[in-house]
Amino acid sequence: MSPSAGPLRTVSVTLRVNGVHHAVVVPVHYTLLDLLRRQLGLPGTKPSCKEGACGACTVLLDGRPVTSCLVLAASVDDRTVVTIEGIAADGGLHPVQDALVECGGVQCGYCTPGVVLSAVALLADVPEPTPDQIRRALAGNLCRCTGYAKIVEAVQVAARRLAAQRAAVRP
Repeated sequence: MSPSAGPLRTVSVTLRVNGVHHAVVVPVHYTLLDLLRRQLGLPGTKPSCKEGACGACTVLLDGRPVTSCLVLAASVDDRTVVTIEGIAADGGLHPVQDALVECGGVQCGYCTPGVVLSAVALLADVPEPTPDQIRRALAGNLCRCTGYAKIVEAVQVAARRLAAQRAAVRP
């Protein structure tokens, strides 16, 4: 006699993703990564190690970077998530994305969404980070293509541009 798998246990989750409210029912074993990709059809968050070691699946959960492969979907009820699809407005690029392209901080691009979200979180907390602060903030995001010099340079460029934008809107 083989063991029966039984009915699939599910849980209801409501959350805001990229500014849009969602109410979903997901299997209890789903991670936030599964919810975003399978349930909401947001492929920008990349699956990779599924151990929280590479940072490819980084998203912002209530403004803080997390590896979505380690966060159970059931635990994000009533919380706010930002993915790479929601980081820029009007189909444009976020200044961090622009700087990564200009500085050559992108090659295969697989790690890029996680790098961008970690950098955005850093710049929200530390508007003018040092190279050491940038390296520490991105320590959980592995890149096997570019190395990190161009990525650190890009975050510095983005920081200067964001500072200039803030200065331009001050009275």
